[in-house]
This record gives sequence, C-alpha cells and structure tokens, in this order.
Amino acid sequence: MSTKASISSGPNYHLYYQELLSAQPKSVFLELNDPKEFRVEKESFKGKSWDLLVVEIPSENMDKIAIDWIKKRKLQGAVGGPVGQEWGSPDCPWE
Repeated sequence: MSTKASISSGPNYHLYYQELLSAQPKSVFLELNDPKEFRVEKESFKGKSWDLLVVEIPSENMDKIAIDWIKKRKLQGAVGGPVGQEWGSPDCPWE
C-alpha cells in the first residue's frame, strides 16, 4: 500500500514521494500541469542511446520546489543555511 506524500505543490506542479509502509522512499516524482514547453528526445552516441526529457518550469515555481526540497531533506547546512534549531531551519520551534 502506498500514498502520495507531498513535498511541494502549487497550481501547476506537485513534488511528492510514494509513502510505503514497508520501506523508506528512494525516489520522488514531479507532476507538471500544462507546462509551457516540453519535449522528449532520443539521443545516441557511440552505439548507445537514451531518452531525454526537457520541461520548462517558471523560475518562481522552481525556487519554491528547491526550497521545499532542501527543508524536507534537511540540507540547509549544505547550502550555507541554518541548521539545528536556528531560526529558519526545519527544526526551529518558532517558525
């Protein structure tokens, strides 16, 4: 059994992971509603081929997704932000 656990969402996007009862999630999913531009391409080089997905995301949405992802994964210290119970960290009780 699984359910979507939201990390970040807006009118045109949803970043989530599948919450499983038996395991920690190993992947996240990004749904984009009506993107301005998207394309799927197949590229090849030296006999190997792979698929490529390119999607245009408004900067404001990407900023929100990135900030929510950093908070969810508690990566503030990796990007020079507050850690522990400092103001602005996810563990801060005064937010």
